[in-house]
Amino acid sequence: MASINPFLKRFALFLSLVGTLLCSAQVLAASNHLDGVRIWAAPDSTRVVFDLKKSPDYSYFTLKSPNRLVVDLAHTGNRVNLGKITNNSKLVKRVRTSKPPRKGTLRLVIDLQRPAKANLFALAPTEPYGNRLVVDLEDSQAEAKNQVVTAPKQVKRDIIVAIDAGHGGDDPGSIGPSGMFEKKVTLQIAKRVAAKINATSGMKAVMTRSGDYFVNLNRRSELARKSKADLLISIHADAFTSPRPRGASVWVLSRRRANSEIGRWLEKKEQHSDLLGGAGEIIQNTDNEQYLAMTLLDMSMDRSMAVSHTIADDVLSDLGKVTRLHKHKPESASFAVLKSPDIPSILVETGFISNPAEERLLKSSQHQDKLATAIYRGVMRYFEAFPPENTLLAARAHIKHKVRSGESLSVIAHRYGVSVARIKQANKLKSDVLRVGQQLTIPR
Repeated sequence: MASINPFLKRFALFLSLVGTLLCSAQVLAASNHLDGVRIWAAPDSTRVVFDLKKSPDYSYFTLKSPNRLVVDLAHTGNRVNLGKITNNSKLVKRVRTSKPPRKGTLRLVIDLQRPAKANLFALAPTEPYGNRLVVDLEDSQAEAKNQVVTAPKQVKRDIIVAIDAGHGGDDPGSIGPSGMFEKKVTLQIAKRVAAKINATSGMKAVMTRSGDYFVNLNRRSELARKSKADLLISIHADAFTSPRPRGASVWVLSRRRANSEIGRWLEKKEQHSDLLGGAGEIIQNTDNEQYLAMTLLDMSMDRSMAVSHTIADDVLSDLGKVTRLHKHKPESASFAVLKSPDIPSILVETGFISNPAEERLLKSSQHQDKLATAIYRGVMRYFEAFPPENTLLAARAHIKHKVRSGESLSVIAHRYGVSVARIKQANKLKSDVLRVGQQLTIPR
């Protein structure tokens, strides 16, 4: 018996080594794992987010009859009950697993109601999320429907203002000290601004998002263009690594970004008509299309930037009456949402969500309404002074102007494009002296 013991010991050691190797192989086969699945539905698209322990090693393909998207995650295990995922999408039927092509691969199948364009990309950890694989699905039928539908022509139209609530869905934006998400604040303020505009005769608001879902930055300006917007307002809440900064600011597109956008648009000959209307169709039939398009786009961008600066000034002036300002003059930056060369656009930072006191204010419905009112008043002051052609506001005979500190008759006359003599005649003024708060009638 004594001679057998060494053999048994060696055999037990061999079994232990085999077990260790098998465990190591299993760990290697599933070094990553799926921790969660979230579905964010927008009117014309859906975003599916796979939460993972590590950065994903993935591949995908689409199938028809029935329509589905298949995603393979290498070396990945599953910890999610896919039957209990919250799904409010009209495009995605369900998310399920299927037989993998090889051991250690997790095969996920997204069953679709109809064909969809898929865009997949991985995201590194950012609070409050870890590693993610994002699947953006664009409804093909919705895209075709949007191309067919045309707005009815009106003799006198409403002025259209596109309201863009920053972030949304899987993109929370900045997060305040108490856990308040920027995406929630921006949507609440955006809805208040839209309500005030819609309650004004001759004005109409359209929102780039009306719920908690993400809209691609390029898509936001496209939505504004399809709505034939006269202005795009993007609403955000600022943040910094230190809790000290606070105050609101208003931003416009930088000239450097404007020039690069003109260059990009020049390459898209098929979209010149979208930007330049009938002129785009005419220049396509000329020998100097590139130069004519460049000139017209440059003029369009110059006008849009000038309008943006004027509106930004007005909005900033009104914001200063209801909250602290971080910047007292409009700032220029290379924000993607402001890039449209044909639509005046501004970005409003309503305050610093990273500042505890300002986060509390941004949560307050009272303060939100004050901010929304300030934005609305600044916008209205511009459009009352310079209503676009063929709009209901332009049809009004006169507009009212309240004299502010530092304004003179010549400054006011220049702003509205009328002579000093006409303003004096309309208001029966015998001198050029004005008082702050005085109401003037500006003749057309």
